[in-house]
Amino acid sequence: MGTIGFPVTRTSRSLVAPSSETPRETLRLSVIDRVAGLRHLVRSLHVFDGRRSSNNGGELEAPAPSSPAKTLREALGKALVDYYPFAGRFVAEEDGEVRVACTAEGAWFVEAAAACTLEEVKHLDHPMLIPKEDLLPDPAPGVEPLDMPLMMQVTEFACGGFVVGLISVHTIADGLGAGQFINAVADYARGLPKPRVPPVWSRDAIPAPSQIVSPPPRFELFDLRYFTVDLSPDHIAKVKSAFHEATGQRCSAFDVCVAKTWQSRARALRLAADAPVHVCFFANTRHLVPQVAAPPQGGGFYGNCFYTVQATRPCGEVAGAGVVEVVRAIREAKARLAVDFARWAAGGFEKDPYMLTFTYDSLFVSDWTRLGFLEADYGWGTPAHVVPFSYHPFMAVAVIGAPPVPKQGARVMTMCVTEEHLPEFQDQMNAFAAGN
Repeated sequence: MGTIGFPVTRTSRSLVAPSSETPRETLRLSVIDRVAGLRHLVRSLHVFDGRRSSNNGGELEAPAPSSPAKTLREALGKALVDYYPFAGRFVAEEDGEVRVACTAEGAWFVEAAAACTLEEVKHLDHPMLIPKEDLLPDPAPGVEPLDMPLMMQVTEFACGGFVVGLISVHTIADGLGAGQFINAVADYARGLPKPRVPPVWSRDAIPAPSQIVSPPPRFELFDLRYFTVDLSPDHIAKVKSAFHEATGQRCSAFDVCVAKTWQSRARALRLAADAPVHVCFFANTRHLVPQVAAPPQGGGFYGNCFYTVQATRPCGEVAGAGVVEVVRAIREAKARLAVDFARWAAGGFEKDPYMLTFTYDSLFVSDWTRLGFLEADYGWGTPAHVVPFSYHPFMAVAVIGAPPVPKQGARVMTMCVTEEHLPEFQDQMNAFAAGN
């Protein structure tokens, strides 16, 4: 049940199998898929106001039934034919390697109802008035959650709106891959005969350089505090313009958000001026893998295909520089991507870049604006709000997302500082958001 006044009742729980026959096989994962740190659950909520959109790009071939839950359940079964590994289970083979057993057992699907309107709970804007645990699927009985690639809950609200709660295992797909799968479900929900982007498995296309056997990562747990702030499009544009004037180059809204969050955090931590501080993010590398960049029939690779990009500077430099200089440091790190990835693919590394070190002087950034979730349309229009929960107590994280419709700009959601450093971090980020 939910909070008093806003109860959520789960009305149905079941496995959704592929709607027609799929191959029964055990598939090998790529060397990136098998990174130990990726064996975790990714949770998110996708809020739809329930108003049928009049413009579906001419792709709405049949009217959706009145129930979003019924529509999504049926569409999920169809999408699991194309993406049949999502209907399987992770298994550990005798050699210790994790693989996907394509058993067609199905994804876990929960239907629920909320006794309120989305307006009454502010469309799940922060702070949320319904606990996320009520809107995310509860685990399937008898199955370890990390062995099931996908779980979904559709909660219907009294206003006709609905929330899709997703839990997936990062091992099966990166953010772009998960977004591609969700859009395949949306394509079927809108009546299309097949997904617009056909899936490509091709995990053997990912380079597999001889690995240095690294010990499992050691996790130090931090008592991190949540803080979120919205940055206006005008202020982001102002920084982008300043960067262009200073360098003659362009930068992205992501660069601006990362730079200011990194700088605000460096100022809050107040480390010694020469103490290094790091910012890390994960860059898509599909364009750097030939078989993935140009697969047959224009399909879409949905496995993990990214590389760690890291910028390191002395704390005093990051804290004291103008924001343009911090953006420049981010851009310089991104510019090394192709060379660094090629060197890794050829085995030219001393320390495996996928074996990450989670220390308090490192900020990890995740970008949720370009994954495809904001474009998913099940027949009721695109989501009014997407709420990611990419937080772990052992890593300082900032998630770049979008504020709820109709607000424009960027939303920076963080769990990256302890209570001691929170007031200064808040002041720095709020000052930036205010244009100071």
